[in-house]
Amino acid sequence: MIKGFQGTSLLDFPGRVASLLFWGGCNLTCPFCHNPALVIAPGDFPDLDRDALLQDLAGRRPFIDGVVLSGGEPTLDPSLPDWLTAVKALGLAVKLDTNGLRPDVIARLIEDRLVDSLAIDLKTAPWRYGELHRAPVDPAPLTDSIRLALAAPVSVEFRTTCVPGIVGEADIRALGELIRGAARWTLQQYHPAPALDPAWRELVPCTADQLAGLAAIAREYVPEVVLRGG
Repeated sequence: MIKGFQGTSLLDFPGRVASLLFWGGCNLTCPFCHNPALVIAPGDFPDLDRDALLQDLAGRRPFIDGVVLSGGEPTLDPSLPDWLTAVKALGLAVKLDTNGLRPDVIARLIEDRLVDSLAIDLKTAPWRYGELHRAPVDPAPLTDSIRLALAAPVSVEFRTTCVPGIVGEADIRALGELIRGAARWTLQQYHPAPALDPAWRELVPCTADQLAGLAAIAREYVPEVVLRGG
């Protein structure tokens, strides 16, 4: 299910560089998704050979510090823990980007020390997650993953893309209550061009003042709030 590979990316540790890997498939179909092809048509992309990829990562070891797993949704891959065991054997750090809907997988990766950093996307208030998929979404797994992340001995970043109509003041407050006391919350500007749903490509992003207002609310709950792409 590994569909793509980029040579370098920033790892969630100061001064560190990582290789970025993309997984195909997702358990959400967010209309604003910025990697829609990986979500709705992962079969259009060939699977990368995992042994060859491990060899490539080993060769890059002198100048990379780790790997970042993105997607799609990497936690859907049943072989992920075994493959990460091989990655960790190379002495590489691992950062996982996830939507948080597979807390069982996240718990195992933390317990087995297969991740060093988590980035959990908080799309909107949990009870609104049904708006992000073509089928009902149970929000309980997300809240379970948040609890796991807040107690985990790893670096954790919560991220929210400020999509107009999906993320407003009430949604930020609802999410803030869930992650109160977290170390960091990143609010990201919405870039409409690659959206999965063509109608959402016409959506006008938040203004700088609107983003600043959402960030001010977020700081009531989390001490470090970062604005990205505004």
